[in-house]
Amino acid sequence: MRDTDHYSRLLGIKSPWSVGLVELDEEALTVKIHVRFDTSKRLRCPECKKECPRYDSRRRSWRHLDTMQFKTFIEAEVPRINCSEHGVVTVRVPWAEDSSRYTVLFESHVIDLLLDMSISAVARHIRLSWTAVDGIMQRAVDRGLERRSRVAPVHLSVDETSYQKRHEYVTVVSDQTSGAVLYVADDRSKESLAGYFTSLTEAERAGIQSVSMDMWGAYISVVKEYLSRALELICFDKFHVAKYLGMGLDAVRKAEHRELMAEGNDILKRTRFRWLENPQTMDPKHWPTFQELRDSSLRTAVAYSIKEHAMCLWEYVSRTWARKAWENWIDRATSCGLKPMVKVGYTVSDYLWGIINAIVLKRDNAIAENVNGRIQRVKSRACGYRHRERFRRVIMFYLGKLDLFPRLQNA
Repeated sequence: MRDTDHYSRLLGIKSPWSVGLVELDEEALTVKIHVRFDTSKRLRCPECKKECPRYDSRRRSWRHLDTMQFKTFIEAEVPRINCSEHGVVTVRVPWAEDSSRYTVLFESHVIDLLLDMSISAVARHIRLSWTAVDGIMQRAVDRGLERRSRVAPVHLSVDETSYQKRHEYVTVVSDQTSGAVLYVADDRSKESLAGYFTSLTEAERAGIQSVSMDMWGAYISVVKEYLSRALELICFDKFHVAKYLGMGLDAVRKAEHRELMAEGNDILKRTRFRWLENPQTMDPKHWPTFQELRDSSLRTAVAYSIKEHAMCLWEYVSRTWARKAWENWIDRATSCGLKPMVKVGYTVSDYLWGIINAIVLKRDNAIAENVNGRIQRVKSRACGYRHRERFRRVIMFYLGKLDLFPRLQNA
């Protein structure tokens, strides 16, 4: 079999295209596949399919999958036609998307690698520049967003994730049903989240049944502005309440530990993680010592009891009974005499309406926390991102659940 026939079959090239010549450069370690167009064939506009006269041709080159250790390129004189409706248009080739410098197979291979490797690692592996690989990622995201059908959200999660140090954030909106990231915007301001809600139709907004978020005023005000039943739909989940309780408990422990150490008592030394740990997942070897601390008269033990009491109040079904239970807990927390826990008690009181919504609607922000964790792992793998736009694009590439891959076109 001749080289031209061999590559024609491998590339799946058919009339009016054919492989005319294969050049092997052993010094440069490259293979060039020259593809020609049968000029006797009629030319049609790729947009309207109308038969059109030939205008001219342009030489183009595309990187293809390597042949063994040899970089492989396809080169062709691609005809352009003069369409009365669309003007001068380049005829489509069957091995690459319009305006791409890579074949569909090569670009798909790069995307597959990017799903498991960093841009730098992929660039080294396929012997391509970092910028070129990043460009393939950008086109994949643009392609996926263009193809994605409108998502009518039902249960939303809203969270912020750190972009860099110095309290720089991006706002991330995800679909609790699918786990897909729907929207990413700079900062965590009102404008950041408002951009998502303005992209929805009135019917789509009316179909939203819950919005899980933390107790961030900017997000709350935006949801109230765009959703008429916001006070029934906003949910402050167990994770965020537990975060505030953990911070209050740890503040009590720190203060008490300093006082005890001044008296020569180190009973609270190296116990921070024991107090904050989930007792159900605690290593059995730590339990006897911790149980003794928990049952003591320490102020930290009192704060721990208040925290654990709150964690038992998430199983209610009735809104009325849930509210009564939480109001009793608030009375206990705000009258305990421990300033950090008193502060948490008043915070819970201010946002109790959203906590009750989360309990009754059985919603939490676990999807958003999972997304946030995956974003941080991606950021860590890339050693951070200097540009916000690239950071947003990377989030959509890995977590948008987009159709990223190019498709072969009809020439």
